Amino acid sequence: MSQDTVADALNMMKNARKAGKETIEIKKISNLLIEILKIMKQKEAIKKYKINPKEKSVEITLGNVAECKAIKPRFTVGKDEIEKYIRRYLPARGIGEMIISTNKGLMTHEEAVEEGIGGSLIAYFY
Repeated sequence: MSQDTVADALNMMKNARKAGKETIEIKKISNLLIEILKIMKQKEAIKKYKINPKEKSVEITLGNVAECKAIKPRFTVGKDEIEKYIRRYLPARGIGEMIISTNKGLMTHEEAVEEGIGGSLIAYFY
């Protein structure tokens, strides 16, 4: 495993989906990963997640997710540049979500455009 817990977790989710698994357990968690899981649950990419604080792990039940990846390097984007990256990472308009870290916390690209703020690209899923 690498040092990037978000990239590792998203890769595990993608591989589990390809293997036909419903649930996975991720042994390494971070606060950033938990916030990403919250957004993915809101958008129904995952059904539920359960954090085990003793073992510092999280169990995830997958939902409607076909692809999920971390964006490397973590590009910094202004509010006007978000559209360029939507075209690069998402398959079509209205399909998928990009997660952006802003000064108001993590949010989807739609929320960032709505609020008129930029930030750092973290991940995408659809």
